[in-house]
Amino acid sequence: MDFRVCSLFSGSSGNATYIGTEKTHILVDAGVSMKNIIAGLKQIGVEGRELNGILVTHEHSDHIKSVGAISRKFDVPVYANKETWEAMESQIGAIAAKNQRIFDNSMDFYIQDINVQPYEIPHDAADPVGFSFYFQNKKISITTDLGHTNNKIIKAVMDSDLVILEANHDIDMLMAGPYPIYLKKRILGKKGHLSNVDSGNALLEMIKGKVTHVLLAHLSKENNYPQLAYQTVVEILENNGVKVGRDVLVDMTYRDRASNFYHIG
Repeated sequence: MDFRVCSLFSGSSGNATYIGTEKTHILVDAGVSMKNIIAGLKQIGVEGRELNGILVTHEHSDHIKSVGAISRKFDVPVYANKETWEAMESQIGAIAAKNQRIFDNSMDFYIQDINVQPYEIPHDAADPVGFSFYFQNKKISITTDLGHTNNKIIKAVMDSDLVILEANHDIDMLMAGPYPIYLKKRILGKKGHLSNVDSGNALLEMIKGKVTHVLLAHLSKENNYPQLAYQTVVEILENNGVKVGRDVLVDMTYRDRASNFYHIG
């Protein structure tokens, strides 16, 4: 049996990631329309009715847009911490009491045969988290929507086989772009988003563990593009003696379509 992961949609316009095994199917965030998420799942052979849970990283609209609709349509439990539940409750509509699952950031839990470990991240939301997932002896981590990394975050993910890591913006594009100053400051702030350079530097630390696959994620539509993010991260790695393709595989996620579908065996 293998551990499966696919970024269905990733970017400032909406996010949804599939994590699964042969018998368990989890959605991390649901920030695009239900129709598009169902279609994305079908592309990788998963039906909406097979979902065993929706995990929520934080309450921003690009992560929760269709959480409520999917939960109600397919009777799916929704997992979030207390602060996030309170912040998103009015936005996602009524969720059946039996499907309201509140977790503690300091405690891991199981969804069927997948062990889930949340960890706190710095972002301008109520109580944002990243997640690490364990199945047999394999580990996958999602680390997006954070203004900076720290030792605790690096430690939480560096023994992962695959990491989905934010590379939100190119700093020069952001500063030259049309965003108002307050928004530029928010994105660049300690609770904003990782730049391409930040992502490359964080990855240098993460691959001191066993990370062999990284998917660059949550790219800004206005302030980045995939080729630039990829080139920036690869350049940082190779300038520090890391051979991409040999020591680590770097791949992309996309705003409007699914990434490659990874089976970690």
